[in-house]
Amino acid sequence: MASSSDTTTTESTDVLVLGSGIAGICAAIEAAEAGAKVIVLEGASGLGGASAQSGGEIYLGGGTGTQRAVGMEDSVEAMKAFLAAALGPNADEEKIEAYCDGAIEHHDWLLGHGLEFRHEVWDEPTWMPSTEVGLMWMGERAKPFSDVARPAARGHRPPQGMFAGETLMARLLAAAEKAGIDIRTEIKARSLVRESGDPATPVCGVIATNFGKELEFRAGAVIIATGGFVDNERMLEQWAPQQVGKGKVTDGHSDGSGIEMAMRAGAAVRRMHQTETALPVAAPLVTNGFLVDGGGRRFINEDRYPGLYSHAAVHHRPAPTWIIVDEDIVDAVPETELWGMRPAHVAETIEELARDCGLPERGLADTLAEYNADAEAGEDKAFGKEARFLKPLKSPYGAYPTGNGMRKGLMGSESMPQGFTLGGLHTDLESRVLDLAGEPIAGLYAAGRATHGLHGEGYISGTSLGDGSFFGRRAGRNAAKESIHE
Repeated sequence: MASSSDTTTTESTDVLVLGSGIAGICAAIEAAEAGAKVIVLEGASGLGGASAQSGGEIYLGGGTGTQRAVGMEDSVEAMKAFLAAALGPNADEEKIEAYCDGAIEHHDWLLGHGLEFRHEVWDEPTWMPSTEVGLMWMGERAKPFSDVARPAARGHRPPQGMFAGETLMARLLAAAEKAGIDIRTEIKARSLVRESGDPATPVCGVIATNFGKELEFRAGAVIIATGGFVDNERMLEQWAPQQVGKGKVTDGHSDGSGIEMAMRAGAAVRRMHQTETALPVAAPLVTNGFLVDGGGRRFINEDRYPGLYSHAAVHHRPAPTWIIVDEDIVDAVPETELWGMRPAHVAETIEELARDCGLPERGLADTLAEYNADAEAGEDKAFGKEARFLKPLKSPYGAYPTGNGMRKGLMGSESMPQGFTLGGLHTDLESRVLDLAGEPIAGLYAAGRATHGLHGEGYISGTSLGDGSFFGRRAGRNAAKESIHE
C-alpha cells in the first residue's frame, strides 16, 4: 500500500476504473451517467479484455423483451431456482437473488447502450451458436434442473456467430466513448493509494506504470475490474492447484494483479479454489452420443450445459473420458459445429473400439446395450436425457477423446481441459470490497472475475458476463455517489 506522498500526482478524477472488460466498461458508463468524471486504465495495448474474446452470452431472464418476442415464458423465481441449482452447491444465493430481480432492467439497459439480441432461438445444447441468433438454451431443459424450475432459454447474445464477445465489447466501448469516458491503454496499476499510507483512511487512487514511467492517479473512488488469476501460476498453485497444467481461457492478462493489490490493502477473498472447467469438445457429438469414463460407464445426461458435464468429467470421474458416437451422428453435424474434431478411433464392433481406447470391453459393451435399450424405449432411465437426443447407436462406432480432440487454438490456449478462475475479492451486493472483518473498504469497489460473484461449484456460460456487467454497474453508481456527493 503506497502513500500519496510517494510520487508526484499526475492526474485526478472522480472515479478510476481498472480494466476495460465488460465489468469495467459497464462500471465506467454507469459512473459517467451519474455525473462523475471517469478514467479507465487498461494494462494491455487493446481494449475489451477477456470479455472481447468470449462467446458473448449474457445470462438474463425473468421475462425479458427478447424472451417475450420469441414466445418464451419465464419468471424471476424460475431463473433464481435454476441458477441456485446449476451454480451450486455453495452458490451465492443473495447475489443470485439480486441479479435475477434486476435481470429485466439490466437487459433493457444493455439494449439502450447499443446491444442487440435477435429474436431467434438456438435450440440445442452448445458452447456457442455458429449463427447470429439472439437467444440460446443453457441446459435449462436438462435433468435435474427441469424438475427444479420451469425451463426457459436465457442465454442472450449479440449478432455474431461463435465468439460474439467481439461484437459485445465493440458496442459497449462505443457507448463508453459516447459517454465521454477517458480510456487509457498500456497503463498498469501496481498499488492502491491511501492518504499518508494510513489503513484507516479511504482508498484515494493508484500508483501505475506506463513503459517504466511511474504515474499516480488520484480518485474519489477506485473500481477494480482487472479479471481473474488464471495467468498467474504462483496464484494458481496457492489457491487453485487443480488448474495448474491445464489450458487457459484468457486474453493473456488475467494475472490476478487487481486481487493481490486489494489484498495488500486489507481486502478479503472468497472461494479462490473455484474454477470453470471446459472440455474442448463439439457439443452436438456429446449430446447425440454418450460420454463414458475410464471404466466405460456413462456418468451424466449429455444434454446438460457443456460446462457442467465438463466439470463432472474432469473433477469427478476416472480418466480418460470419451465421446462414443456412430456414423449417423457425425454425418448429421455440420462441419462448422464440429470445431475441427475428428475421431481418434473407428471400429466395427464396440469391443474393438473399447480395446482401441484402452477401456474395459465388458464395461463399454454393457453401457452401449443399456443405452440402446433405453433409446429404443424413448426414455433414458439412467440419467434422464431428453428423448429427442436418444437414438440407438449402430456399427461402425467412433470414439473422440475429450481431452485433446479439438483443433488446437480454436477455444482457449490449448486443446485440453481448460478454464478460468471464479474466486476473487469479497464484495457485497453494492460491489463494495470488504475487509477481513466483513466491513467495506472506503473508496474501493470491484466487479467481474476479480471478485467472487454468483458461483459455487457450478458454472453456466453468460453468468460471468452477466454478473460482471450487472455488479459493474452497481460499482459505477456507488463509486460515483461516494466520489462526487460525499
